[in-house]
Amino acid sequence: MKKIAITKTIYWNTITGFCFLALMTLLRIVFVFRFTAPVGNEGSLKSAYLLGFRYDLRYVAITMLLILLLSFIKPLNPFNTQRGKKMAISIWVIFSLFLILFYATDFIHYAYVHQRLNASILSYLDNAAISLQMMWQSYPILLIIAIIALSLWLLYTLVQLTYKIALKREASGNKLNRILFNLLFFFILVYSIIGNVVYSGGQYPLRWSDAYSLGSDFNANMALNPMQSFFSTLNFRTSKINTGLIKNNYAVISEYLDIPAEDQNANKFNFSRVVIPKTKDTIAPKIKNVVLVICESFSAYKSSVTGNPLNATPYFNQMRKQGVYFNRAFSPSYGTARGVWATITGTPDILEGRTSSRNPLSVDQHTILADFKNHEKFYFLGGSASWANIRGVLTNNIENLYIYEQGKYQSSEIDVWGISDKNLFMEANKRLSTNTKPFFAIIQTADNHRPYTIPDEDLKTFKIKMVSKDSLLKYGFENNDEYNAFRYTDYCFEQFIEAAKKEKYFDNTLFVFIGDHGIKGDAGNMLPRTFTEQGLTNMHIPFLFYAPNILTPKEYSLPVSQLDVLPSIASLCNIPYTNTTMGKDVFNLVNKPNSNNSIFLYDDFNQQVGILNNQYYFGYKIKNASKGIFESVLDNNKVSNDSIEKSMRILTETIYETSKYMLINNKKLNVK
Repeated sequence: MKKIAITKTIYWNTITGFCFLALMTLLRIVFVFRFTAPVGNEGSLKSAYLLGFRYDLRYVAITMLLILLLSFIKPLNPFNTQRGKKMAISIWVIFSLFLILFYATDFIHYAYVHQRLNASILSYLDNAAISLQMMWQSYPILLIIAIIALSLWLLYTLVQLTYKIALKREASGNKLNRILFNLLFFFILVYSIIGNVVYSGGQYPLRWSDAYSLGSDFNANMALNPMQSFFSTLNFRTSKINTGLIKNNYAVISEYLDIPAEDQNANKFNFSRVVIPKTKDTIAPKIKNVVLVICESFSAYKSSVTGNPLNATPYFNQMRKQGVYFNRAFSPSYGTARGVWATITGTPDILEGRTSSRNPLSVDQHTILADFKNHEKFYFLGGSASWANIRGVLTNNIENLYIYEQGKYQSSEIDVWGISDKNLFMEANKRLSTNTKPFFAIIQTADNHRPYTIPDEDLKTFKIKMVSKDSLLKYGFENNDEYNAFRYTDYCFEQFIEAAKKEKYFDNTLFVFIGDHGIKGDAGNMLPRTFTEQGLTNMHIPFLFYAPNILTPKEYSLPVSQLDVLPSIASLCNIPYTNTTMGKDVFNLVNKPNSNNSIFLYDDFNQQVGILNNQYYFGYKIKNASKGIFESVLDNNKVSNDSIEKSMRILTETIYETSKYMLINNKKLNVK
């Protein structure tokens, strides 16, 4: 029988790699037995082991790839020259050292704080002397060093042994076959590093957030290896939390969040409050279901609700007149991932440069959705939930959530964002119409976004309009593609609502529409000049409660936020809930005499934070906090009122620091 054309390098790589994979699997088994899986969780560990193997394979494959690439350079081939042999063995030894150090530190770290090793451990370097002294007094350091040295020697011996085995192997196959097999092995390693070429439609590599789709924190921790956990968090350790400021201003944030006096605790940073909505006999009994629509790039000044002459959203404007509408609603910050985060968690995503959904340290979040205990929960989006690692946030924190994403629909995908918004709405409507239990469904749109695809199948009923360049620019649009995509969003709303009206669930369903963020631009005379000059159009969005057979139409100008979505829905549904973050019940706010609510805004691009109320906007650059911006939103003038400016500065600083604290301390309640 003809031998396979496999080189000595590939043979050595393969047997050495499998030895390390076997070792890492053994360490995962030790982890499970050492830290004990929750009772009843044993059956689901198979998926965690499989996913863990894929994480392990990634790092072993990186090492194997380095050695394979060395072998392509003749003077550095480990089986041709002594230099190549030393370099290749050194790579395996360095990997061995990393493996031992990471796993040893990880086991100690998990035993202490019940979290896999992450980059937050680097903060101990800020007080290195104290940290080293604490370690010396807490752990048998000399014994640990001896075990590490012995382990490294054993792994070095293993690498030498596998090298000798490969060295004895005879060369086989002709040169062409060896080249082809090298290329095949190269692509296998690249596939192993990416880890997800065909997963979820082939858009995203294997990510840390995939571990949090396993159904429990223990399973996720068990699947992750310490290297994956550490390097995934490395970019998220720069944001320092000023806990002293939070403690000193605890009274300010307690008053802002309306925390009952008996629940206030500055030392423990308690922000939790149990809210029992006042019974709404004429509303709550009629609401059985909730559909929350998170609308892509739904900028208020571009829509018809502000009187924009281009009238891009006439159907939504009609719904506005039939519902309860808030015309001063804002996302706390710009970006879809930040908007989804704020809506679900109630915390502003103020992570600099990157989004909190991508931060493994923030994946554990309490959400008011947990209080909708009798509702089946759905999340519909046309693309992949792996986008921005949002899958980890959803599946880890919303129990028994059904996610519908690309690959689960009958409709064909039209672009990078998956199926069209119209088909997304139609498929969601079809699924919800068959539901017999109360449901809470979230539908996230995407087509109002580049590449602004409008499917050919809809061009029979949706007519493209062409507007002059001058008019487009005057009223907030860059070009006709963007304008028609905005119009198409409105068309999709119409198709959805008109279809839903034919279903039984419509009459007892609360529909809530909120933009994920706005778009920066000149709002002209449609909004106060401060909105344009301070970039608030970036975050100004429509916010509508629509249930024409239940709600009395009303429009409010009180500033409100995405953070308020879930508390307000729970209030309308008369569901008691535990609020642990920044959101408020907007219906409670509007009923307060002389209510002057302040909302927090974070501009990541300009690194500016601020708050907005009925009369004023105050803000400052994070890196130049001493210079503040204080303007009227009523008459577009800069104003001078030292006492109000000072109080708004204090509130801005306090919300900003408290939000940073909440991002990593808003843990799920009643974790099983």
